[in-house]
Amino acid sequence: MREIPRKLVHIIFGLGIAALIQLTPLRIALPVLMTGTFAGIIFRDALVRGFRVPLISVLVDKLERENVRPGKGALYFALSSLFCLVLFDKEVVVPAVVTLSLLDGVATLAGYYFGNHPVVGKKTAEGTIAGIGVTFFALLPLLPPVQAAVSVLLAGITELLSPVDDNLTIPVIVCVALTLMARI
Repeated sequence: MREIPRKLVHIIFGLGIAALIQLTPLRIALPVLMTGTFAGIIFRDALVRGFRVPLISVLVDKLERENVRPGKGALYFALSSLFCLVLFDKEVVVPAVVTLSLLDGVATLAGYYFGNHPVVGKKTAEGTIAGIGVTFFALLPLLPPVQAAVSVLLAGITELLSPVDDNLTIPVIVCVALTLMARI
């Protein structure tokens, strides 16, 4: 069963990106994230072409889902984080990255183990509710309750209904929502 380690890596990877953005100046966070993303693209290309990359190949073998291009989720996560960091204020990017990290990871795990009511495809009501609940409480140190609630509800809907990979869409949706709420 790969879902537990996969989603734990997803959560840790995402929270690491959020910590990098929160704890370092933009002039440091941006080049570090860009360098990591570029390196990820190179590693992914090598893997797709059939090369074995030390450590990376082992992680992909142990963590990646069957019949999925290697590293796609991590690459999309890094790209959306980088995109948001370039276009939005750091104060909205950190909660957006935390939201993707936790909501997606918790929803998948809770849905897998406790989900009995499918909503969309294999996604369940139990998973979505657990992801929204855990993420809401995690956002409270970063956002006022109303902003946290709106952000996490929009992210939960996006996670369920996004026609493209939610690693790309959730951070952008949360950044847009938080930016708009700050102007009201």
